Amino acid sequence: MDTPQVNDGMQPDSMVYKTLLESTRAIPWKIDWASMQFAYIGPQIEALLGWEQSSWVSVNDWAERMHEEDREWTVNYCVSQSQCGIDHEADYRALHRDGHFVWIRDVVHVVRKPDGQVDSLVGFMFDITERKRIEDKLIELQKELEELSFRDGLTGVANRRMFDSVLEDEWSKARRNQRPISLIMFDIDCFKQYNDHYGHVRGDDCLRRVAIALGSAATRPRDFFARYGGEEFVLVLPETDAQAALVIAERCRALLFKEQIEHAASSAGQIVTLSMGITTAMPRHGADSRGFVEQADRQLYLAKQRGRNCIVADAG
Repeated sequence: MDTPQVNDGMQPDSMVYKTLLESTRAIPWKIDWASMQFAYIGPQIEALLGWEQSSWVSVNDWAERMHEEDREWTVNYCVSQSQCGIDHEADYRALHRDGHFVWIRDVVHVVRKPDGQVDSLVGFMFDITERKRIEDKLIELQKELEELSFRDGLTGVANRRMFDSVLEDEWSKARRNQRPISLIMFDIDCFKQYNDHYGHVRGDDCLRRVAIALGSAATRPRDFFARYGGEEFVLVLPETDAQAALVIAERCRALLFKEQIEHAASSAGQIVTLSMGITTAMPRHGADSRGFVEQADRQLYLAKQRGRNCIVADAG
């Protein structure tokens, strides 16, 4: 008598695995190494990229449906890693059938034959578009934070930290190329009295207006303007000799004069004025920029001693 067969509703293992794989958002695939043909790719690929499951025939279909900027390095990397039998991952932009791109992470496992030769590649494709969007946003925010760390919060111009970095770089260039470099240091005359007379809100506005006026004097790409601290500003002038620096300082004076910022409490005039110290150098080997800044500061101090609202340069 034959034993009756009982149907318990269970599928063969391969069918269970297939069902599980095709119920996930990850897209399973398999490529035969010898033929470079897709042995299998999950049906989820159509929902993700729009291309029919049956259209994924060979690795050429995979490579051709990739952003041209990503194609060469991705293909070369995956092939070289696979040849070495190394499991690997690759992120790239895959072309959707409607023309837009989707960020994909391909996780690849190399299956070897008993003799160690590569038999096939199996893996999963993951949609990481949202993750990439968040990563790009974080990178953008990081750049913004870095920029903010080099900006003066009140005036919006570069701050002392940025000045130190730029000056060091320009000083090195001037020393290497044996070119002159000039520095103008500005101080708003009687600014304490301005704050006492008009209040700190008007004082902050005054600083912003002065910064805008002086910053407009930095007309060449490498000219660099910054707030040095308090009511002091600096202008770095690469490849600028003493005579040219003096011309630019006079331009700064004229630019601020046009603003006609009232200053009834000033001993130097009825509008906001500046004291300026200028120094110029041809950096020698072993000389550092600190002495250069100190020299400009000394010239600024002399300008204040001479009654303010004036310019003192190295020869003055």
